[in-house]
Amino acid sequence: MSISSQEICILRKDKNLALLQTNGMPGNKYNCSPGTPRTRLERLLRERELRKFNKSLNEGETESSTNDPSSPDAETSTWFNDEESLETVSAGRVSLDGSKQRLLVVANRLPVSAVRRGEDSWQLEMSVGGLVTALLGVKEFETRWIGWAGVNVPDEIGQKALTKALAEKRCIPVFLDEEIVHQYYNGYCNNILWPLFHYLGLPQEDRLATTRSFQSQLDAYKKANQMFADVVNEHYEEGDVVWCHDYHLMFLPKCLKERNNKMKVGWFLHTPFPSSEIHRTLPSRSELLRSVLAADLVGFHTYDYARHFVSACTRILGLEGTPEGVEDQGKLTRVAAFPIGIDSDRFIRALELPQVQDHMKELKERFAGRKVMLGVDRLDMIKGIPQKILAFEKFLEENPNWRDKVVLLQIAVPTRTDVPEYQKLTSQVHEIVGRINGRFGTLTAVPIHHLDRSLDFPALCALYAVTDVALVTSSRDGMNLVSYEFVACQASKKGVLILSEFAGAAQSLGAGAILVNPWNITEVASSIGYALNMPADEREKRHHHNFMHVTTHTSQEWAATFVSELNDTIVEAQLRLRQIPPILPIEVAVDRYSKSNNRLLILGLNATLTEPVDTLGRKANQIKELELKLHPDLQEPLKKLCDDPKTTIVVLSGSDRSVLDDNFGDYNLWLAAENGMFLRVTGGEWMTTMPENLNMDWVDSVKMLSLEDFKQ
Repeated sequence: MSISSQEICILRKDKNLALLQTNGMPGNKYNCSPGTPRTRLERLLRERELRKFNKSLNEGETESSTNDPSSPDAETSTWFNDEESLETVSAGRVSLDGSKQRLLVVANRLPVSAVRRGEDSWQLEMSVGGLVTALLGVKEFETRWIGWAGVNVPDEIGQKALTKALAEKRCIPVFLDEEIVHQYYNGYCNNILWPLFHYLGLPQEDRLATTRSFQSQLDAYKKANQMFADVVNEHYEEGDVVWCHDYHLMFLPKCLKERNNKMKVGWFLHTPFPSSEIHRTLPSRSELLRSVLAADLVGFHTYDYARHFVSACTRILGLEGTPEGVEDQGKLTRVAAFPIGIDSDRFIRALELPQVQDHMKELKERFAGRKVMLGVDRLDMIKGIPQKILAFEKFLEENPNWRDKVVLLQIAVPTRTDVPEYQKLTSQVHEIVGRINGRFGTLTAVPIHHLDRSLDFPALCALYAVTDVALVTSSRDGMNLVSYEFVACQASKKGVLILSEFAGAAQSLGAGAILVNPWNITEVASSIGYALNMPADEREKRHHHNFMHVTTHTSQEWAATFVSELNDTIVEAQLRLRQIPPILPIEVAVDRYSKSNNRLLILGLNATLTEPVDTLGRKANQIKELELKLHPDLQEPLKKLCDDPKTTIVVLSGSDRSVLDDNFGDYNLWLAAENGMFLRVTGGEWMTTMPENLNMDWVDSVKMLSLEDFKQ
């Protein structure tokens, strides 16, 4: 993926090269781009400039369609149109040497839906999916998609026909039967992991009875992940990058690495990762963490989520957390934040389309003389729709003069309509909306327009463009790209964004948005009033800050940065391995040991000669287990070594002398206690290793200071 300075010199000898030189990237004496960056930050900045440079050179080439997806299904979802072609997403950028780096994107669902029309005939339609939208326009790699097509295909003829049809869309199917889908997707993913990661807690026993047990769902989850791994292994080619996505595939990195340890594997979570105190309630907590740690790079939307993950690995697994990630017996798994973005250019260009302009004109006429407030959400418990509507009701109560001057448009896209909890939420929202409209509405106008459906892309862009205030009140949200889409469409209006502090987007857009706690109805109502009355200059400043972020931190940058960082992580891991002493050659060591006449063996105590202690799994006799005891299986071999006249044994420990006396008093060997401070042969007395003439007078000169000393 890297581009050498010589290649750029040869292939880019034109005046545009000066642009690369002047963008903060000094050239060498041949007036060429810089060589290999010395730090990760330098490399990432250099590659970003190179991408911008290549983009500027390729302007005027074939552009992808301006139609966009509509996605209510994924947490980071935006909107996708049926006419969008996957080739736009999957086409890779040809590098200077003519090769492409293949990117295998592995997600639970493929970005297409399949409808069977005959025994060997399938109709493919673009389906909703936030991941597809995030990767729209990314042309850095030759992309292949691997996932479930959303349909059960039990017969071999149907599977072959569907595989062939999907291949034209650069998609590779994973065939899951109905039982696996029920247990793995509806069970473990949606009933256990999704609520837990959004701080809703684990299901209670009455719900577990209807969805089988934890263990059966976990078994199905593991089996499904292994099926995904089998398909990846079948299509993997050396040098490919495998990018696993979301909580559906937390076991996948481990499955892949067990088959091929050299495979480049990254894993990205599109939801929040909860505090370790929440994650530790999960029965399979350790298995999931260790499986994810098999990946080379683990990515999250925000630093907070990454910090929670490292903390969970530290507290639950007892591993060492570092600024770079998590270290386990010399292996470092990189953990970092990669905030996702949108393809902002698509929204900006869409505003110029005649169809969108017509929609905008219609909306302006429809709501003339009234401020427009907008909410676009999936109808989900985490989206905070009831809190949003209740805050709007409180605002109308406290501000009678605004009742006929403002309207709230709430787009609530139905999801999981067969689940009782979601049905109850729908009824609750409808009840609140009806009450408010009945209370504050008139025969000709109502304060809330509520739609239980999605909008097509042109209508959505027009709605974003005419909105004065956007309301995002999620109780938990991995990122929430609706806020990004709103900002991208507000170049003219410069509307105000009210954003929940519990949405991942608050980390990126917080400086330009009004951050609120959605549970504080009074605060949200007050923020609505502040946003509606905000001076034009303040709106301009806030919008400018967010607009600059949205247009520079795009989905293309997100994907390119993650894969670039993954490649860099692999190189750093190889360099790190070179610095680790090689493994002891057992056969050579044994041969030389047997031939020698004077041997010295220095053995550690804790974790070398002692019984293993599981500090997390202890339930009884905790104090007894914490005592250091020589492992029973090592007592006889150690005695044989000690009785060998050709061998001298030294046990070195940081423990107290009494610990070594209790364990090795009957053995003929040397003991070194307190990291070598005290030394003795088992038949002699303890002696100190400190020199006799060492001046220790400084110890007496040190006195403890009390509060009375400071008072003086």
